[in-house]
Amino acid sequence: MAKSFDVRRQPGFTAIAMLCFVLLYLPILLLVAYSFNAGQSISQWEGLSLRWYASAWQNDQIQSATILSVTIAVTAAFLATSVAVLAALATTRVKPWRGQTVAFAMINQPLMVPEIVTAVSLLIFFAMIKVATGYTGLWYLIIAHTAFCIPFAYMPIRARLQGMNLSLEQAGADLYGTPVKVFRYITLPQLWPGILAGGMLSFVISLDDVVITEFVKSAGQDTLPTYMLGQLRRNITPEINAISTALLAISILMVTAMFFFSRTRK
Repeated sequence: MAKSFDVRRQPGFTAIAMLCFVLLYLPILLLVAYSFNAGQSISQWEGLSLRWYASAWQNDQIQSATILSVTIAVTAAFLATSVAVLAALATTRVKPWRGQTVAFAMINQPLMVPEIVTAVSLLIFFAMIKVATGYTGLWYLIIAHTAFCIPFAYMPIRARLQGMNLSLEQAGADLYGTPVKVFRYITLPQLWPGILAGGMLSFVISLDDVVITEFVKSAGQDTLPTYMLGQLRRNITPEINAISTALLAISILMVTAMFFFSRTRK
């Protein structure tokens, strides 16, 4: 007779899980620790100091790259979230229609296609427009980031809509409320946690993006991640660690806030 076993206890699973956590988080902890290094080495500890944080704060190139990154991320997050709200309404608040599955797949296409493929296709497409119009401004980056961020905003908004009770919206329609008024006074107040979650997730994705930005940007349009990539090709100092730590802190705060906003409340 075979012996029964407890599926909650798997021999060796704890050791493998701990090894995975160490391999995943130890490099990040070392990066954060060496951002406080007093010396110029990123591998040899020479004392505790905030020197590189001060250096990054006073660096004009970092300031310009940060302002550009935040500008692109805020604009792209706003546009992506606005489009995602409309797309979520079109796929959850209507009767099933032919091609709905295809539409869902097209909205989430950036999640399924390798980012390098998206970047190369945007590079070719925008290059044709640049040749035809002569415009080389910032909107190419904003449009590229918006297109890439739409599915990240769409998923939490769609999940929120699917979890909402339709009885209130139906009651509003029975009381002769127009679709706009029903959305404004009934749907939107319930939907705002999903909208905030999608917006914050889009902001983080746009702020951290390197591949699409590197392919699409024109001269003088370095964002913070592409500036860091350029510095890694030259002389590496703990200043890069300090910038990375700041970005890590921002990402953790945004994702944590997104988690609390996206939770379904009673």
